Amino acid sequence: MHPTIITMQEVVAKGDETAIAPLLAEQVKFMPPTYYATWTGRDAVAAVLGHVGQVFSDFKYRRIMGDGKDWALEFQCKIGELDAAGVDLITLDDDGLIATFEVVMRPYKSIGALRDAMNKRVMSDPAFLKHKDALS
Repeated sequence: MHPTIITMQEVVAKGDETAIAPLLAEQVKFMPPTYYATWTGRDAVAAVLGHVGQVFSDFKYRRIMGDGKDWALEFQCKIGELDAAGVDLITLDDDGLIATFEVVMRPYKSIGALRDAMNKRVMSDPAFLKHKDALS
């Protein structure tokens, strides 16, 4: 398994953006499950993933599939009292850093709870608000 994927499994659920950032390419693109938009840039994506790691509880990866640059990491977690499952679709660049990070999740009710929790967190975090221009 690729070292970036191994490290990602260890740090993504902790919600520590300083541990996540070194795994990300400078112009990483992140596609969240909560709306059709893309976050671009290491600092912005690390900030988003840091908040997600704090919203999720009981997070664990169930299966890891992939090889080379393309990976799918199936996970389960809780958002409040709601169960959720999903897949992180990861593409690594030539340096082994995460170039794209797309998340697909189910069920719909859990995604709504995630969206509400994230909006509440990020709109009250002055450090995060400086990254709003990274959303396209």
